[in-house]
Parts: sequence; C-alpha cells; structure tokens
Amino acid sequence: MEAPDRLDETSEPHAPGMAPPPADKAGQAEGEGSGKSPRRSLKPLAMVWRELFNYPGRVALAGTALVTAALATLAIPYGFRSVIDQGFAQGADHGAIRNWFLMLLGVVVVLALSSALRFYSVSWLGERVVADIRLRVQRHLLALAPGFFEENSPKEIASRMTADTAIIEQVVGTTVSVALRNLIMATGGVIFLFMLAPGLTAGLLVAIPLVILPITIFGRRLRAVARTSQDRVADIGAMTAEVLGALRVVQAFNQQEREAARFSGAVERTFETAKLRIRIRSIMTGVLMFLIFGAITIIMWRGAIGVAEGTITGGTIAAFVVTAGIVAGAFGSLTEVYGDLVRGAGAASRLAELLSEEPAIAAPPRPQALPVPPRGKIAFEKVSFRYPTRPDSAALIDFNLTVEPGETVAIVGPSGAGKSTLFQLAERFYDPHGGVIKIDGVPLSSADPSDVRARIALVPQEGVLFAASARDNLRYGRPDADDAAIWEAARAANAEGFLRELPEGLDTFLGEDGARLSGGQRQRIAIARALLRDTPILLLDEATSALDAESERLVQDALETLMQSRTTLVIAHRLATVREADRIVVMDGGRIVEEGTHARLAQAGGLYARLASLQFDERATSFG
Repeated sequence: MEAPDRLDETSEPHAPGMAPPPADKAGQAEGEGSGKSPRRSLKPLAMVWRELFNYPGRVALAGTALVTAALATLAIPYGFRSVIDQGFAQGADHGAIRNWFLMLLGVVVVLALSSALRFYSVSWLGERVVADIRLRVQRHLLALAPGFFEENSPKEIASRMTADTAIIEQVVGTTVSVALRNLIMATGGVIFLFMLAPGLTAGLLVAIPLVILPITIFGRRLRAVARTSQDRVADIGAMTAEVLGALRVVQAFNQQEREAARFSGAVERTFETAKLRIRIRSIMTGVLMFLIFGAITIIMWRGAIGVAEGTITGGTIAAFVVTAGIVAGAFGSLTEVYGDLVRGAGAASRLAELLSEEPAIAAPPRPQALPVPPRGKIAFEKVSFRYPTRPDSAALIDFNLTVEPGETVAIVGPSGAGKSTLFQLAERFYDPHGGVIKIDGVPLSSADPSDVRARIALVPQEGVLFAASARDNLRYGRPDADDAAIWEAARAANAEGFLRELPEGLDTFLGEDGARLSGGQRQRIAIARALLRDTPILLLDEATSALDAESERLVQDALETLMQSRTTLVIAHRLATVREADRIVVMDGGRIVEEGTHARLAQAGGLYARLASLQFDERATSFG
C-alpha cells in the first residue's frame, strides 16, 4: 500500500534557509495565513501542460509505457489465478506447469521494463519542463527594469525559482504519472474483480471508502503539520545563515551563548513539530493497517466459505486478494493527487505572475538608431523624476544639464541630492516623469535600451564581481577581448600586480562576489572592466572610494589619461578627486545649485565651498 507512505511528502517545499513564499501572494494555493478559503483552480497548470507538450514524442513514449505498466500490474493477479488453479492441481502436467509460470514471468518482465521506461520518461519530462520554465523566467527577469526589484523581494523571487519549480517537477515527474497509473489500475481492477467474484467485489467497494476516509482526514492534518515542520526547518537555515554571516559581530560582542540559546530554541521547536507529525503518522498507520488487513481477512473468510462450497476456486481467491490490494492502494493514492495538483497550480501561478510582468523599460516598436560614429554627448532637459518606491519625494526637479563630447563633469553634493539618479536615468534603468534625456541628440525613450547601454561603461561605488574567474569578470562587458587587451586594461587600472600574483593568474576563481580579493582589488577590477569596454561615455560613481591613497593616485592618473577622449560623468564625495574636472556641478534637493570650476566654486562661498572646507580641514587635522 503506497498511499500512506507519501502523505508526509506532499507539503510544499521551500529553499533551505529561506522563508516560504508570503501567504498573501496572489498565487498562494493553500491560502494559509490569509483568512481566505484555499484556491482550488487548476487553470494555472495550463502553462505547465504547454511546456510539457513541446516534447510530444517523449509524452507519447511515457504514456505508452505507463499504460503498459498498469495493464501488466493487473495481469499479475490473473496469472496467479491461472498458476494456482492449473499449476497446483493434482496430477498436473510438468510442461503445463512450466508454461503457466513462464507466462507469469513474462508478465513480470514486461512490468519491469515498462516501469523503468515510464519512470525514466516522466522523470526526464519533469526535469526538462522545470529547466525550460526556469530559463523562461530567468530570461524574462533579466528584461525587467530595476524598479521591479525594489517593489518585489529578490529573495522571494529566488524562492519561486527553486521551491515552486520543485513542486512543478514533482507534479510533472511524479503526480501526473501516479494519477494516470492509479486511475487505470483502479478502473481496470474493479472491472476484473467483478469478473472474478461479483459478490465479493460488492463487499470490497463498501470497504474501500472505510480505508479512504481516514487517509483523507489524517492526510489533511498531516499536510498542515508537515508544512509547519518545513517552516521550522527553514527558520533554522535562515538563522544559521544570518549568524554565520555576521560571525565577527557575534564574537566581537561576546554573544555566542545568546545565539546558541536562540538556535537551541529553534531546534527544539522543530523537534516538537516533528513529534506531532510522527504521532499523527503513527496513529494513521495503525488505523489503516487494521482497516486494510481487517477487510482482507473478512474477504478471505467469505472466499474460504465459497471455496468450501465449490462456488469459487482457490486461484480466484488469490487473484481477488492481490487485485483488491492494488485497487485499494490506487484509490488511496488518488485522494492525494488532487491536493498535489492544487499545490502545483499555486506554484505555476506564482511563476506565471513573473512571466506576465511587462518590462517597464522596453525598446519602442521602431527604435531610432543612434548616430555612428558616436560622439558621446549627454543632455538632460527639464527632467523630473520620482522613484516608484518613494512617490512622495522628488529625486530630480526640472533638471537641466548638457555634457559635451569629451568633457569631464563632476557631480557633487550631499547624500540624497540626486547624483546617482542621473546615472540610473542615463542608462535608462528608469524613464523620467517629465522632460527628456538625449544621447547624441536621440531621446532615450526613442532608442533601443541595449544600444544606449552599449555606449556607456559604468564603475559603481562598490565593485560588483561574479562567482567566476578573473578573466571572465574583466571581460564581462567585452566577451571577445583577448589577453593582451585584458592586461592593458588591468595595467591602466593598477590591477596588473595583484592579478599576476593570483595562484592561477587570470583563470583564478574569485569566489562569490569576489570574496578572495580585498575591497580595493575588487574596485580596480571593476575599473579595468569598464576601461576594457572602451565606450564613448564613462560613468564613475565614487570609482576610487575603496582604494588606499597610493592606489587612488595611480588609478586617478590612469583615468585622467583615458578620460581625455571620453565623455565622463564623475560622482564624488571626496572633492580632492574632482579638482581637475572641466566642470563641477553641485546638486542639492534634485536641482543644480552651483556650477563651475573648483577654483571659482571654492571662492564663491556656497555649498561647494562649505563641503570643501569641511573635507580639507578634516584632512589637514588628520595629518597634523
């Protein structure tokens, strides 16, 4: 009887260390925690079926194997009846006995081969469909604007990509196959039972609901407890990741005992929930064993009376008992399948939500081509902008700025003045709510975003590296770059020295987020990556903030040489790095409040002069 063994495995899985998807999401299948009744629609599974039938040959093969395995399973009881009635009869011919047993072995061989083929085919389909859905979702996510991820947690999206696709893999690779197989065996088994013994079959059909009822009752309770148990396990994972990630802080504050006690509490809560799950499972197992074997005993009792009276044969009784077990197990499994399908529908709906999200930034139907060769002129004309997550606060207000080709413009001002917003708009991560932004005279909204970004190289405030080799990180913006070009860019960014010293040179794996490098080294690789891209526009967002004084001077010299032929926008809080800029733009409250050279602004007595006085006085004091 396989039904009871699967009940505690049907709860919705979650990625380790990750909280379950929020209950108030539109696609939540179970509805727990929302105060609403569970959504029972299976319509979201249509997306899964469409992916499934992209492989009609494999579906046909799996279906054929499934039907063959189900029919072979039902043929075994018939073989038992023939073997017992014919092979065990007194005076039976040895040749006849051999033939009957060979026939039964042939059925077993067919069952084994078809079951193996069915398992491989449906498992292949499950993994393939999940892989295709993950690829579709990932490709779609990469096309969405950054604003979407401000309003939707990347961790929750990651949960959809892991936990929800795992549920779909279970539905395609297991649930559907189990449902179809058991439906065939239940239907065919009942027909065969009526052919064997109509009277006993009528009694069996009365007994089957008595077995299914406790499975349904206990199963619902068990699934709820299993979900709670997995949530507790997820809490342990999240707590472990949190504490280990902040281990230095924990040890610095001598909070090891406190964290150990907190972790112990979480483990004990998990154990208490597990005990409840085990208790329910134990009671259910006992009840089912009594009902199942009690029903079989009563049926065999009645069958024995029939054999004694000569109304049925011993082989018929044997076939009846085996078939009855198959039918009862099939009906028991079918009670679980619908719940699994509902959970699969919930998972599919959450993934479908991501796929249905329209990119806020997209190319127009007929994008306007940017001029060739590129000039590198950037113009902000009466631009106003508010971030979607902060609609009450204006990041830019009626902003005007034109940067000529080859000009270096420094953007300075207090935090929140709107400096980084300029970069986000220039790369068209957002569209302004008012005004227009142009590159080489073409409005960004009229151009293809990929064409716009192909003309810009960005060095962010913190060097973002990928879990890959140094070579792959350096040529991220120019995949076809050869080693000579890579080393030239590394030399210009003062990164050649430490790159040469890496154990495997450019092939050295840098770890997650470049964990094997210091902050300054990561930043120099980010600078080299931008230089290697060789674009007409360079955006430097505090590009030298993570460097020590000596490295900063070397990199600054390299950048000044390279900026001579590029349009460069530099965001800087340390004003000493922008003294040589062609123009300094001072921002405050989303507006330009001052503009000019360092010397003129320092003498003007405005905001720039106050910022410069504070910074240079502090530096003089620190060296005094």
